[in-house]
Amino acid sequence: MISYELGVEDLADTRFALSPLNETVFSLRVLRDPGLSALHLPWRRSVLEGLGGEALDTGLLMALVGDRLTLPDFLTPRPTSFAPSFDEELAAVRRTPAALVRRDLVAAHAPGPLPDALRDATADDATVAALRDALCALLRQYWHLAVEPAWPRMRLLLEADMTYRARQLAVGGARLLFADMHPNLRWHHGVLHIDKMISRYHVAASGRGLLLVPSAFAHKPAPPVSGEEPPLLVYPSRGVATLWAPAPTADAPALVSLLGAPRARLLHLLGEPLPTVEIARRFRVTPSAVSQHLRVLHATGLVTRARDGRRVLYRRSPLGDQLIG
Repeated sequence: MISYELGVEDLADTRFALSPLNETVFSLRVLRDPGLSALHLPWRRSVLEGLGGEALDTGLLMALVGDRLTLPDFLTPRPTSFAPSFDEELAAVRRTPAALVRRDLVAAHAPGPLPDALRDATADDATVAALRDALCALLRQYWHLAVEPAWPRMRLLLEADMTYRARQLAVGGARLLFADMHPNLRWHHGVLHIDKMISRYHVAASGRGLLLVPSAFAHKPAPPVSGEEPPLLVYPSRGVATLWAPAPTADAPALVSLLGAPRARLLHLLGEPLPTVEIARRFRVTPSAVSQHLRVLHATGLVTRARDGRRVLYRRSPLGDQLIG
């Protein structure tokens, strides 16, 4: 079990961040083990088809994932801003000292030996540094092929989760924030317990706060393997089941003729209350584009809206239901 002891100052400094590099590295688990998450199988099939036509060292790429699905800490550095770019995070990885690269690669595969593809990890510092740089170049190739095309919709998903979590924290404090994040998480007397972990350590945050990073590819809470890192928790995002679903389509020609295809699709979707950012994510457009259509549908009485904390939820009105019917 891993535990974080959080004082008042740490809770006051609990914050969120996005990490495209984290998503890229965590996605390697899904490629290695298709049974890990059936929700990502459409993405996995698409990526494997693309990898077949690329000159990518997949053996070295897959060697980064340990037999117990552990990953080297240095490849998932702590985000230094709310939404760093992939290149900014990769630059931080390139600055990792050879000794830490060696430690993390060995730890990710412990207690077993390193795979042949990573045998240079136990060599001298210059050789380890060259391996580190090769891994960075490989991850950039993989990012462009596998994750970057889906990153805009993934970011909307993750931002929607952060909005929900921030409201949970504001309404019910830390207890409510962690209550439905994952069954392996438990908040008790100022300590966040993370069960069913391979590593075992207890860390007193001591004023360093806690950084929360939602992830589409994390299947369970993922703190750093090493307890020497500052408190950080990657956790599974809400709404992943809808991530690879096709955008809803309007199948009634008359309704499309009346409203136009975007508004007809939107009206079909709003059988449940949804905020603008979630609607935008599902349609794979910007929130501002959705807002324009929502204003028209609301002004004509086809949708209703209600405030839920800081969010505005939209839902089809009885008149909209009749029109859909």
